[in-house]
Amino acid sequence: MGLYIAIGVAVLLLLWVIATYNKLVRGKNKVEEAFSTMDVYMKKRFDLIPNLVETVKGYAKHESETLEKVIAARNAAGSSKNMEERMQNEAAVSGALRNIFALAESYPDLKANENFMDLQGQLQTVEEDIANSRKFYNAVVRNFNNMVMVFPGNIIAGAFHFEKQPMFEVADAAERENVKVSF
Repeated sequence: MGLYIAIGVAVLLLLWVIATYNKLVRGKNKVEEAFSTMDVYMKKRFDLIPNLVETVKGYAKHESETLEKVIAARNAAGSSKNMEERMQNEAAVSGALRNIFALAESYPDLKANENFMDLQGQLQTVEEDIANSRKFYNAVVRNFNNMVMVFPGNIIAGAFHFEKQPMFEVADAAERENVKVSF
């Protein structure tokens, strides 16, 4: 009788370990999916930046430093080696775009350019998509990190090397806002 109880407890424990492991795997997959969704929008923004820079160059020839910062931020984001570095570089892209749109205020002909206006609208949409996907990503990461850190799931997470995932946080208060591209 005692042997059956021990076997029953062992089977229940094994089933719990399997269920917890599978829950952690699903959580990690959700984190990766949420980041991939956000990455799609960041790539759209990445693709719009050269067109924006070329449009602004024609009107703001003396503002090469601002344009170079936008290109440098874009290139850094594109060559990021890990998720945390990518998040920091994407924040720099947002800041650089904010500067370029502030620069446009000084050039009325640029603000009237149809191509610039079209890019402005596209970037506004992409920035809103990035903000929404960032919120979703952070919610998914919070849920996953709770599974990894809370007892008894932390035992299984530690045994199978599940680690906390980084939140998409912005360090600079000015970067917390969406890029404002309306004129």
